[in-house]
Amino acid sequence: MLRIGVIPSRLKATRFPDKPLAQIAGKSLIRRVVERTLKSQKLDKVILATDNQAIANEVKDLNCQVVFTDPELPSGTDRVNAAVKGLNPDIVINIQGDEPLIQFEVIDQLVTALEADSKLDLVTLGQDFKFADEFQSPNNVKVILNDKSEAIYFSRFPIPFSRAEITDKMFPSPVVLKHIGLYGFRYSFLHTFCQTPVSILEKSESLEQLRAMSLGAKIKVIKTHHFFQGVDVPEDIQKVENWIKLNHEK
Repeated sequence: MLRIGVIPSRLKATRFPDKPLAQIAGKSLIRRVVERTLKSQKLDKVILATDNQAIANEVKDLNCQVVFTDPELPSGTDRVNAAVKGLNPDIVINIQGDEPLIQFEVIDQLVTALEADSKLDLVTLGQDFKFADEFQSPNNVKVILNDKSEAIYFSRFPIPFSRAEITDKMFPSPVVLKHIGLYGFRYSFLHTFCQTPVSILEKSESLEQLRAMSLGAKIKVIKTHHFFQGVDVPEDIQKVENWIKLNHEK
């Protein structure tokens, strides 16, 4: 069984141009992501999928293969699919290139879940909401679960609807989690996903995972307590550096 982790990274992000090269406590963002991913015990190979030589140069001394992908590809998932073309993997983990605090344990959890259940198409992560305001924010994606911890629906809206006033006392909830955008794909499904046009649901909520739901995918959601701090805007750099300092990391 071939298990590959792919980190898609492009230079010209809309909200934060040159983000992968941004320095965080003396290291570039993309280098931090790759270094942490390489600690995985379950991946056979790690690939950096990029469209820029400067990004590739950041990891040239690491045990990471660089694959140059078409800058016109519409999404990170498409870059992941392009990066593993011809390798015929069984499992592909899509690791966001802007998660400098990614823990290798959660990567390994995704791999283990796909190994354990051959009927799973996709596995992802979720964590408890703690406060009403983060639940109501459209920036936090909600995932509703069934009794088997499988996704029923993803939304930017505060679902499930409550007739009562939404307060902090309602959380954590047994049926809704905050979605964390790390994905483990069965490769056969990844290929199908990338060959399928954008779905109506995906377009309406601007959530790529709803294309998978439209395809009838079986999606497992693993609840995690690990801390995540992605870098979306320059102000997030300080948040990451504060965490690194507090936890005495390099």
